Amino acid sequence: MTHGRTAIVTGAARGIGAATARRLAADGFAVAVVDLDESACDEVASNIREAGGSALGVGIDVTEAEQVEAGVARIADELGPPVVLVNNAGIIRDNLLFRMSESDWDSVIDVHLRGAFLMARACQAHMTAATFGRIVNLSSSSAQGNRGQANYSAAKAGLQGFTKTLAIELGKFGVTANAVAPGFIQTDMTAATAERMGVPFEDFLAHAASQTPVQRVGQPEDIAATISFLCSEEAGFVSGQVIYVAGGPLD
Repeated sequence: MTHGRTAIVTGAARGIGAATARRLAADGFAVAVVDLDESACDEVASNIREAGGSALGVGIDVTEAEQVEAGVARIADELGPPVVLVNNAGIIRDNLLFRMSESDWDSVIDVHLRGAFLMARACQAHMTAATFGRIVNLSSSSAQGNRGQANYSAAKAGLQGFTKTLAIELGKFGVTANAVAPGFIQTDMTAATAERMGVPFEDFLAHAASQTPVQRVGQPEDIAATISFLCSEEAGFVSGQVIYVAGGPLD
């Protein structure tokens, strides 16, 4: 299926971002695989092209306005005007409040919130011109609070407010904005968390699964499937929503 539309996925070199880039390519989008290191995007972009899709790896630090503007301009020139944006780029710098440094706070807030703002601002002109746009921001179940994640929880909660405001401002131009809030997903990031805690990853996964009503942990493809729907034509009346994809209700 090809419809000539271009999508940007940030943080797409691995994990949820990589799965989303592959899924959107399968849905017919030309996909800009964006990450901090352009060379890290090569594998995902190559996978997409080998499967018959169109993809471009682009290195962008989403916290730097000039890089964002230049990168989005390059994507528009080489792939076509981006009308779908998935703000997935994110980092963790977990610590309890009394141990958390200002740098830990600033870096997490900058990547998630400033990055999403800069990317959305750069892409919105292409969406409004096309009278079609889809913005999906990656929140998290941690938005409801999580020990040791004051920075990450604040950033992910902030993205929910950002999403709802974009939905209000851009709706009249045919642009929707939604947030997806994953629960526990098996990724390199959660593996790093287990390592930092000194817990074998298999034990970490087993514990997470036991706490989840569907009795398994999530996979990147679970999140990509939800994002796929939100980016579709059929989702045009879904906007300003936060969808928790967490294997069950959250307390």
